[in-house]
Amino acid sequence: MTTTAKRRWAREFHSEIDGIAIGPSGPVLLHGYDAPAGGMWTDDVIPGKLGAIDRSSGEFLWRSPCEVGYGRGFAAAICEGAGDQACAVVMGPSSQGHRILRMSIETGELLGESAIKAFDEAIIRDEASVTITATKVTGISTLDLVEMWTYSRADERYHSVAFCGGKIFVVYSNANTRKYGLLALDAEDGSFDSVVIPSKLPMIHGVAGDGSTLVILTSDLMQALSPSDAGRFIGELSMMSEDDVLTDTLSLLAITGSHSEEDPALWWSVIATDPVEDIPEVSISADSGKLYVVSGAMLEVRDLLSGRSLGEWTVPGLDEQVCWSVGSGAGLLAEENRLTIYELPA
Repeated sequence: MTTTAKRRWAREFHSEIDGIAIGPSGPVLLHGYDAPAGGMWTDDVIPGKLGAIDRSSGEFLWRSPCEVGYGRGFAAAICEGAGDQACAVVMGPSSQGHRILRMSIETGELLGESAIKAFDEAIIRDEASVTITATKVTGISTLDLVEMWTYSRADERYHSVAFCGGKIFVVYSNANTRKYGLLALDAEDGSFDSVVIPSKLPMIHGVAGDGSTLVILTSDLMQALSPSDAGRFIGELSMMSEDDVLTDTLSLLAITGSHSEEDPALWWSVIATDPVEDIPEVSISADSGKLYVVSGAMLEVRDLLSGRSLGEWTVPGLDEQVCWSVGSGAGLLAEENRLTIYELPA
């Protein structure tokens, strides 16, 4: 039975929210900016502000100007192993190009900053951060704030990225066929490891990893499964469909972080077999052995290893989200001017 998620607290702000971060413990981070009167400005980058908020009470611990502001490409995270103290790591545009910076999670003190190349999407971890553009994947030292490596190959376009099992998994597409696949890079030096799923899928909507399990949100699973799994899948989908349609339009596929093309899948689940124009807006994230599936205002939580559903919740405001993040049994939801934290199964 679907219930409404339990709200721990909510806060309204005058500033516009454009970034959030939540770690396994300690405060949560809020990044925002003040839009000018009338919503018109001449600069490409709006100066940002960063604040730490107590995850239990919703009270501000500190607020600080942040050189990284609003514009193309943004990422923020709380890193517990980057240096001598836990810190906030923020990446994004500034008045002097894109930058990465570290700030003390205790006080908001600036601990270091560095110029980086512009990016479209990024993920941040204690030791290394990864940015992507359409044509390049770049690894950056989270501690030293310097570029460590880059990866690119002709005729490949890059869309999203996830860490899992000591590797970096990148959703890519073939520039000629426009079909999607999944490749793996070495997490230390960014060298090519393997093609996990060849570029023959019509779309990969998202990727999420935690521990040694990786999940992709995709369609037409027949193109991604090993031969033995494909036979089982045809049987399952035929039983679901009155017309014996053997293609799905939205599915979850879980594999191990050491997966090769012939390895069996851990599990799969068909979410929709509707016409393409009726596919819902769905996104996935993973944390603490759980997979979180967002569809509109609905949140389904699954066991990451087995795919077993642990429950469904309505999360008010989730369909109006600016940002959504999960960490250790808490869901952090940012709307345009509101921040809310919800209790989730840990």
